[in-house]
Amino acid sequence: MGSTVTTATTEGKTWGGGNEPLGASYGKLMMWFFIMSDALTFSGFLAAYGFSRFKFIETWPLADEVFTHFPFMHGVAAPMYYVALMTFILIFSSVTMVLAVDAGHQMKQQKVAFYMFLTIIGGLIFVGSQAWEWKNFISGEYGAIETKGGSILQFVDNTGKRVKLEDFAATIPHEREQHKASNGIWFESEATLPTYTVEEVVEGFKSHPNILVRTEVILTKETAEKAQGLHPTLNDFKFHSKHKSILTREESLARLANAHLVVEGANLQRNEYGSKLFADFFFFITGFHGFHVFSGVIINIIIFINILLGTYEKRRTYEMVEKVGLYWHFVDLVWVFVFTFFYLV
Repeated sequence: MGSTVTTATTEGKTWGGGNEPLGASYGKLMMWFFIMSDALTFSGFLAAYGFSRFKFIETWPLADEVFTHFPFMHGVAAPMYYVALMTFILIFSSVTMVLAVDAGHQMKQQKVAFYMFLTIIGGLIFVGSQAWEWKNFISGEYGAIETKGGSILQFVDNTGKRVKLEDFAATIPHEREQHKASNGIWFESEATLPTYTVEEVVEGFKSHPNILVRTEVILTKETAEKAQGLHPTLNDFKFHSKHKSILTREESLARLANAHLVVEGANLQRNEYGSKLFADFFFFITGFHGFHVFSGVIINIIIFINILLGTYEKRRTYEMVEKVGLYWHFVDLVWVFVFTFFYLV
């Protein structure tokens, strides 16, 4: 018994059931599926970061105090300048990728190769910059004390300016042993020994009466005004933005009585800038994004080599450039959200 197949007219429809929905090839469609699934992954990570931040809003590090370094400008405070430069470079690489795709549509091999080369250079600069930023974040700049309760104590002078441990820590001759499992102190394991001991920091603090302790707690407008009343020398210290709570000399000595560990820099266990969760999220999310950028650079290099070999000229299509361009634009867009969440908000 024969069967009759009725074919509906597809005129005026976007997709009539063929093998190219929305006019996209199989490869392009799969790239869009990947981008959508990856977007959901990043959304989950950033949502978790947002919830954690607002749960611990009082002790969350201030981005302006964490990301202050700029290459070849050691000791110069340049808050967010280098991060802004990194962002500009990555976004500009998206522009060169657009130009490469457009040149591919016009079948101009040399132009495609040129703009792909610029895109690769931009990606490499961004990945290298992110590695440099990680290095500074891990090594730290000022150092701090962690109390037995897990609070972070930082140090400032009587004008509210941060002070490094090396500027006041005393030198006490003694032997030091790294905490690790082999010497029976596995429950307090240390990656490396800190530069100073707790005793050296406390004794140095006692001999410098102009130094105060600053806690990780962020001041509100009301508590900032109260702080100015408690510290007349801080009247010139502007409280127009968020600042951490500065203790009196007596309160500082009392808090240091509970000093437990010296913290230098940040890792997955401790963070001299404030909440430990900040470092955990920073390493995970920026690392995950950096892996995406690095993967994109590798793919771009492969595409660039094929362009030079004339592979796509022989195929009479540069669709591969367009597909990798979709991925590159997605990576750039994700960074805009990461930049907003970690550095601006």
